[in-house]
Amino acid sequence: MIEGGRTTRRGDLPPAGARRSRDSAGAVLRAVLDHGPIARSSVARVTRLSAASVTGLVGSLLERGLVREAPEAAGKPGIGRPHVPLDLPADGPAVIGVHIAVPRITVSLLDLRGRIITQAQEPHGRTDPASVITAVAARITAIRRRHATRRRILGLGVATGGWVDSPHGTIVEHPALAWRDVPIAAALAELTGLPVRADNNSRALLRGELLFGEVAGRARESAVHLFVGNVVDVAFATGGAVHQGPRSASGAVAHLPVEGCREACACGRVGCLQAAVSERVLVRRAMAAGLIDRPEIAALVAAAEGGSAGAVALLRERARLVGRAAALLLDLFDPEVLVVAEAGTNQLPESLATVRAEIAAWSSAGADVERVVRPSSFPGTVLAVAGGAVALDQIYASPLEFQVRLHAS
Repeated sequence: MIEGGRTTRRGDLPPAGARRSRDSAGAVLRAVLDHGPIARSSVARVTRLSAASVTGLVGSLLERGLVREAPEAAGKPGIGRPHVPLDLPADGPAVIGVHIAVPRITVSLLDLRGRIITQAQEPHGRTDPASVITAVAARITAIRRRHATRRRILGLGVATGGWVDSPHGTIVEHPALAWRDVPIAAALAELTGLPVRADNNSRALLRGELLFGEVAGRARESAVHLFVGNVVDVAFATGGAVHQGPRSASGAVAHLPVEGCREACACGRVGCLQAAVSERVLVRRAMAAGLIDRPEIAALVAAAEGGSAGAVALLRERARLVGRAAALLLDLFDPEVLVVAEAGTNQLPESLATVRAEIAAWSSAGADVERVVRPSSFPGTVLAVAGGAVALDQIYASPLEFQVRLHAS
């Protein structure tokens, strides 16, 4: 990477880890993501691959446009053959991300560093699967036509709440949308011609944190991700690998009991975590109190930022409940990083402070909460990043398996 106008050298890089990627091309591409612009010799050191292997793999990645040579980042010429660093192309291949939330869809275009090129949100008309999938496909077509005519689209990632069977691309159950056994990946692959991968909110966003989050290096040791929106779910990873479970059912915490909560849950019980902290419940209470004039969590956060004591109180109450749940996760997994992706925690310092205070009060792990507990690395773009991260994770895992596709308008 360039620090003070120089390219990363051998001595600047962290020691090579003991763990080697099962896909050597993926290891090379991730080294460029982490350290680019970076010399080939430094890539070999980071990945623990031979110089000859790196040369061959870099050639394949260059052919596919996944990396580029960056002569502008080279140091002063010296004796012998000049070393031309490698970097990711800012205007190169991209992925499309789709997030299906309870009230809306979000479709985005992301580059290889996870940066959002463009995004569009659209409220649901009808919420049956066929109608939503048709709307998603139409939005993808519009983004391709307007923004991706010169970009090679590598794949499509889908993120949503509920139980998602990622290997089979199926939304097994999404109670808030009343969906069951929806083959979302196959349906969108047929409509778009793209390879499609689907996952749930927390696993999707944890993949983003591991790839390009603010504390990605620490998160690759071990990490837990708690997503709180209209649905609540959890993901955890060790050694950079996100746990799925044999049925892709890991991370189901929506129905953890919350003491003193009488909110009815879709499961038929009262006092479930998801019912207590969901955005729909919070927004409903805010509307009833006259704190906001539109039923959106963003409106409540904006009111709190504008000084509304009532809005701050509602978000603080939610943060306390989220913090208590997070304390349980911290004790259960003892991660290097615990990421809380919740609207207030992402945007308001006081909400983050409340979450951390509750974790410190309720956890017995003795962790340094200021260091361990982090808000999302994507505070204003959580939904836009989620789907894209699912696709990017696949690309960085096995980049040479993807056929680069150029889509014309």
